[in-house]
Amino acid sequence: MSNPSFQASLDECIETLEHLRTFEKPLLEAARLVGDALLAGGKVLTCGNGGSAADTAHLATEFTCRFSGDRRPYPALALATDAGLLTAIANDYTFKDVFARQIWAYGKPGDVLVAFSTSGKSRNILSAIEEARRRGLSSIAFLGRDGGHVAGAANVEIIVPSKVTARIQEAHKFLLHALCEIVEARLPKE
Repeated sequence: MSNPSFQASLDECIETLEHLRTFEKPLLEAARLVGDALLAGGKVLTCGNGGSAADTAHLATEFTCRFSGDRRPYPALALATDAGLLTAIANDYTFKDVFARQIWAYGKPGDVLVAFSTSGKSRNILSAIEEARRRGLSSIAFLGRDGGHVAGAANVEIIVPSKVTARIQEAHKFLLHALCEIVEARLPKE
């Protein structure tokens, strides 16, 4: 006997993923920005909160280790992984600054920021994108719902129009894998 909750979740997931077909153009632009940065000796900085923080660590790992093929490592940093640094910045400044200060410290012109926010309401994500702009970094935002107040801030944005956080995160995971696949095809093996 089938579980109606499982079937409803699966249908909702399929519907959300089907909508991703409309994001080919911005995803290709995001892949171009990331590939250009890495090929020019730049790096990828990633940020997000909660489950999105885990996705940013995943994305950074795919470039620094490998995605599917054996190749040289490329520099990518997940800005949500150092608990000591995050709590120091949040304590000494504000939580809104936890990513922006790291971008100020590590970012340079030619680098790219990839930010994730399922709600689009994360003040620290908006602050990070604004700091990236000040420092000469390109920015890519993977957002959910209606994009919140982060909508319009990044150079490239992809807004998954679901109201369900789990579906947005599933879509973001697919998109980050698609981004890696497209970029990795451009990267030299050595």
